[in-house]
Amino acid sequence: MSTLALAFDLGGTELRGALVERSGEVIARTSEATLAGAGSEAVIGQIIALAGRLLNEHPQAKVIGIGMCAPGPLDPKAGIVIGPPTLAGWHNVPLIDILSRQFGLPVRLENDANAAALGEWRFGAGRGAGSLVFVTVSTGIGGGVVADGHIYHGRRGLAAEIGHMTITGEGDRCFCGNVGCFEAVASGTALGRRATRLTAPGDGSKLRHLSKDGNVSARHVVEAARAGDAAARELIEEEARWLGIGFTNLLHLYSPDLIVMGGGLANGFDLLAPSIRATIDERAMQAYRDVPVVPAELGDRAGLVGAASLILWEGEPGTALAMVQDEETKNGAGGQPDAPEASHG
Repeated sequence: MSTLALAFDLGGTELRGALVERSGEVIARTSEATLAGAGSEAVIGQIIALAGRLLNEHPQAKVIGIGMCAPGPLDPKAGIVIGPPTLAGWHNVPLIDILSRQFGLPVRLENDANAAALGEWRFGAGRGAGSLVFVTVSTGIGGGVVADGHIYHGRRGLAAEIGHMTITGEGDRCFCGNVGCFEAVASGTALGRRATRLTAPGDGSKLRHLSKDGNVSARHVVEAARAGDAAARELIEEEARWLGIGFTNLLHLYSPDLIVMGGGLANGFDLLAPSIRATIDERAMQAYRDVPVVPAELGDRAGLVGAASLILWEGEPGTALAMVQDEETKNGAGGQPDAPEASHG
């Protein structure tokens, strides 16, 4: 069996683990609900347990390291999870140090959106591009930037929090406390909120029929629009205009070769794309208008394969700068020198 990386994608709802080859192929994967409210020790225990499960099921796996992605803010160089709002009790957690001591393997840490950007750039919709901006549109809006073959991190790895660009002075307050964030007006959550306000329980609308008279979600809007519902179509048009405004800002800021759109709302990309393009053509300066906007290809594998590539492609374009490693890990488990891989069997 070829050398593999253990990869983990830590989310506020779900923790995913996988064994991944250098080609980006996922050999095995597992997942479970994240104990998001139980604190860092409980979740790290879950990571260790999932790793044990994968390795026990594949005893011949030659694992050379662990790639980890998690919600920000985090510092990928220092290997510290600073304080993600979706994970209670995570405050400056030295995750690289903890996992490297546990497994005796090199560990790399990356922001989840950056890892997904790296996955799409190396193995998905961005293959062959010199640069891209990856935008995930789901419950919130996140993003990652690959520029000249490397993730753009900025100070402390905090760059590309694109969901918190201010693109209007009106609307609902974002969870960050501001009004007018890209995320607050263009996320799947925002689309569902607009649809819920537009309708009422028992009004006979297609949207409320799909939601069983509960709150309407972005998924319901996409489904109704596909069925030809006029109200849903108008909501899609408004959503696409907000996305187009945000994407225009990203084109002017980063001048990428392409923009890749992922996340749950990308399931409606074909409905959104015409008005996204029309808005970019209306608002972007001429030199930026020919940049393609394309749907992501990897789905929920993007973060896993991107995280794995931090290990499997280390030292090549697309990998992060060397991260702080515990000296024992550099020398292998138990302080033995030159232990490049762990074969579990």
